Amino acid sequence: MKKKFLGVVLSVAMVATLLAGCGKKEEAPADDATATEAPADDAAGDDAETPDDSAASGKLIKVGIINNDPSESGYRTANVNDLQNWFTEEKGYDASFEYSLKNDEQIKFAQKFIQDGVDYLLLSAAGTAGWDSVLKEAQDAGIKVILFDRTIDADESLYEGSIVSDMKAEGQKAVDWLAEQGKDEYNIIHIQGEMGSAAQVGRTEALQEKVDAEDSWNIVAQQTADWDEGKAQQQVEAVINKGDDFNVIYAENDNMAKGAVAALDKAGITHGKDGDVIVIGFDCNKWALESVLAGEWNYDGQCNPFQAELLDDVIKTLEAGEEVDPKVVIMDEKGFDCETITQEDVDTYGI
Repeated sequence: MKKKFLGVVLSVAMVATLLAGCGKKEEAPADDATATEAPADDAAGDDAETPDDSAASGKLIKVGIINNDPSESGYRTANVNDLQNWFTEEKGYDASFEYSLKNDEQIKFAQKFIQDGVDYLLLSAAGTAGWDSVLKEAQDAGIKVILFDRTIDADESLYEGSIVSDMKAEGQKAVDWLAEQGKDEYNIIHIQGEMGSAAQVGRTEALQEKVDAEDSWNIVAQQTADWDEGKAQQQVEAVINKGDDFNVIYAENDNMAKGAVAALDKAGITHGKDGDVIVIGFDCNKWALESVLAGEWNYDGQCNPFQAELLDDVIKTLEAGEEVDPKVVIMDEKGFDCETITQEDVDTYGI
């Protein structure tokens, strides 16, 4: 028997274009998945106070959770806190957490959890490749794998469910919005995230496809800053000192966009709504959305970190002996620009 484990789902078919009204209109998900908007973190915190039936019975579900380092970004901190607040004994879980930004270390964590005999392995992979073998080990040991946050390059038969963001769709919304600005020429400083991560791959792919298709779109500089504010500032300063012309900063997370803006300010280069340089970031940290609202940045793309309740829903479905349907859930995410963003958007979507 299949169970529709999400209370509300949107129609199937992801569109890549950012609609007017700064993402206020709902986006449809990819053809093979269903999109849903995750609950706010305060709602998750309230629910975490309610004892779970399994906890009341004294039987805890043993879960191993592998995530990226909490210090990676504001997004990651929110994601880690959401998971830690939800997967507690009060909710019926015996949860262990491990963190790394390196695939090989994460794989070692997975092997340890397999040896420990966890019931579920929850994974946000540092890189998309190299997971088939260890996930097969988990499957052979009777451990159910659920992906969250990021996709991986592995057969769907190796995991039971997937609560993830469509990183390319996030990038596509930003690129489509940028194209609507009607510049005669786009000369772009592209600051990439951790190479090989799903966020970097997807957001880069969306931009690169547009650059390859349009003669008026040019990459002035393209380099990874590993999600780091200081590295991004140094990279933009290097481009400025070289004397290259540019009018767009496309930074693959908010921290790197912040570093880029610091370099612009230091050089006296205007940016944002009435400035010479368009600034694009991702993740929707509250301070980043406030920068968009103030007109200091032009656009910020949402990456929704609140996945714990949906993961819990998947586990409860599997514990009931039912099939997870849909197997892949794409988070419902928006884009916000300086012309249409409101204080309500900042308060509602800022993390």
